[in-house]
Amino acid sequence: MPGNSRYEFDVKAHRERLIPLLKVILKARDRLSSREHQQLMRRFPRPAGEGFYSLANLVEAWRAFAGQDGLPEFDEALLYKLRRKPVRTLSGVTPLTVLTKPFPCPGTCIFCPNDIRMPKSYLADEPGAQRAEKNAFDPYLQTYMRLQTYHNLGHSTDKIEIIILGGTWSFYPETYQIWFVMRILAALHDFGQGIDRRADVLAALRERSMFAGEPVSNVTIHGSQMTASYNQTVQDIYAGEMYRSRGMAAEIASGTRLRSVVDEYATWDELEAAQRENETAACRAVGLVIETRPDHISEEEVIRVRRLGCTKVQIGFQSLNDRVLDMNERGHDVAATRRAVKLLRKAGFKIHAHWMPNLYGSSPRADLDDYDRLFGDPDFRPDELKIYPCSLIESAELMQPYQAGDWRPYTHDELLDLLVHCFKRTPAYCRLTRVIRDIPGSDIVAGNKVTNFRQLVERELERRGERSVDIRAREIGLKKVSEAELRLDRMSYESSVGEEIFLQFITEESDIAGFLRLSLPCAAEEPLTEELRGAAMIREVHVYGLALGIGSAHSGRAQHVGLGSRLIESAAEIAAARGFRRLAVISSIGTRAYYRKRGFRDGELYQFRDLDVSAAQDLTVPLE
Repeated sequence: MPGNSRYEFDVKAHRERLIPLLKVILKARDRLSSREHQQLMRRFPRPAGEGFYSLANLVEAWRAFAGQDGLPEFDEALLYKLRRKPVRTLSGVTPLTVLTKPFPCPGTCIFCPNDIRMPKSYLADEPGAQRAEKNAFDPYLQTYMRLQTYHNLGHSTDKIEIIILGGTWSFYPETYQIWFVMRILAALHDFGQGIDRRADVLAALRERSMFAGEPVSNVTIHGSQMTASYNQTVQDIYAGEMYRSRGMAAEIASGTRLRSVVDEYATWDELEAAQRENETAACRAVGLVIETRPDHISEEEVIRVRRLGCTKVQIGFQSLNDRVLDMNERGHDVAATRRAVKLLRKAGFKIHAHWMPNLYGSSPRADLDDYDRLFGDPDFRPDELKIYPCSLIESAELMQPYQAGDWRPYTHDELLDLLVHCFKRTPAYCRLTRVIRDIPGSDIVAGNKVTNFRQLVERELERRGERSVDIRAREIGLKKVSEAELRLDRMSYESSVGEEIFLQFITEESDIAGFLRLSLPCAAEEPLTEELRGAAMIREVHVYGLALGIGSAHSGRAQHVGLGSRLIESAAEIAAARGFRRLAVISSIGTRAYYRKRGFRDGELYQFRDLDVSAAQDLTVPLE
């Protein structure tokens, strides 16, 4: 893997100190606690009062000295003993978040921050936003930097879930979207081959005066006054660059201008070539996530984002109450959310909803009713959910009703009680990915500033003798499992397009080792594209446990006991028994080869496998 010019460490010069330190850590039965780790670092400090060895130092040393002087051979599965935050990759893949550039937004939501240094709704103090600004919002630089960090800290970089955040993705120009994804893939390919082209990107950015190392503006929007909107301010500040980008794109398309790596232009043919390369690359995109609004989802948009390689859509429900949506100037009604979810389901996307309690005009009782509607109504029922209680940010227009006394944040006890009830009512097929947004407390004028609220909710549930059954609460994590300890459980529920089957391998304690989402559309539903006619759809296959390298294996790890293949075969049997002659899968770019090995062939936007309906039996498992 490539080096990092900002990370200078002569590992060989520290060999005598590092080897005994590594022996203690790697031979320990379990991963050291934070306290034990700190005590050990004090026992083996760097020489001449230089402080202590970093995690990156330890990982590099093991890579250099593995198998020598009594150290075990290098094993990715044992790297979790060195990691201080192994949870980042315990879901089986390595998440990598990048942000798009500041750009006008079609929404006017009064709760939304208006930091013009950032894409709409994001704040410059958020960790991911800081990384994005540091890299001039360039997709190649952001991706490469994150890969380098993961590698230095001992995390696997083989299977990457790309998460593109920032404003409303569907509102950005199509050529920018194609270029953005293509440049992410370019960074994956270069990093996997040990190539570092960041200097070329930085030189091109400086040539276009887009990388000065300072914030783009010191203009601040105050929500209590709102003399100018986010869109107006952003257009004023970035207008020159926006017009220049459009002009460059036109010149490049016409062949009258040579393109640099930072010109926001690429063609579909170029992207498809990059996707084909990624199918067998060392760093593969095993998921691609974008975020958008319900009112910007159409048939054309769904097909376009699928063509980009997208497999999951983060979508802002915010509320399922038209009055609340209107009071918060959301710009769409609940009917738009229904239409968007139906279109996304037809296309097989995983649906990752955002829901906001404590909005202007709501109440704890109304929020609880809203949450019941979220999972009680077949038109919604998201696969994943972020719960973002509304917090007041100074740049948000919500400052005005707050100062007028028309809105207040819930108290700690009100919020805790609400979230406890929400957790209890979350079905087993949904994953609560986040409970509180990662906003620094210094940015919050009023509202919750506790960042570990999920833990508080789980402790309260435990005190009551209960637990959440959502997927994240049941992930198997680092536990070793054998096939004999797992059983296949099957849940069925209705959706807006037909029946959903949720297959999961679970332990006796209901810890989840892997799952599959199977959509069985009803015959009356017209398919989104002709290639999906008559096909059942695998929307997701996910096996939990420590993220390991492609092709690697480790005894007892859930990812490598064949659960994925068994789930696929079970889905094929169910679909055939229901009369479907084909099974489609919304495969990601980096999993196409995996599905080909399991009998799937490439279609235009999906992969397919023929089913033998005549030999099928409906292996119905009672709901549990």
